[in-house]
Parts: sequence; C-alpha cells; structure tokens
Amino acid sequence: MGRKKSKRKVQKTTRKLQTLQTLFECPFCNHESSCDVKFDRKKQRAQIFCRICSETYETDVNYLSEAIDVYNAWIDACEDVNKNQPIVA
Repeated sequence: MGRKKSKRKVQKTTRKLQTLQTLFECPFCNHESSCDVKFDRKKQRAQIFCRICSETYETDVNYLSEAIDVYNAWIDACEDVNKNQPIVA
C-alpha cells in the first residue's frame, strides 16, 4: 500500500513596503534632500520649506495627503507661474 502524500506548508512571502519620500529636491536652488514638509492636521494646512534657500510653499491638505502630495502641488504651482510669464529675449 502506498503512503499518504503530505501537503507542504506554503511559506508566506512578505513584500517589503517602499516608504514614501519625505525629503525633496528644491526647485529653486536644486539641492537634494533640502526640502521638508510640516503638517498642521488641525488647521488642514501643510508647509514645505527649503533649508538652504528658505523658499516656502503652503497649501490646503486633507486627511489623505502625504508629503509627496504637498511637494507635487508646489512643483505644479511653480510650473503654472513659469508658464504664464512671457519669455524675454
């Protein structure tokens, strides 16, 4: 008589979660990891500032917002300002 085949236990593989970036490159002075984001959840405001050139940007946030969202809003605002200015040759 044959032996009963035993089932192997499936090993669970856990994937490493990538953490979101918290320090960013400044669009004005181009220093890497110089911009930091501070949240005020009670007032629903966030402020990103550069430690090198002291540029700041403040925006409204909600409970889902992360640091990368504030940085992207800052970059979008910079692009909007640059797009609306005429090019002087």
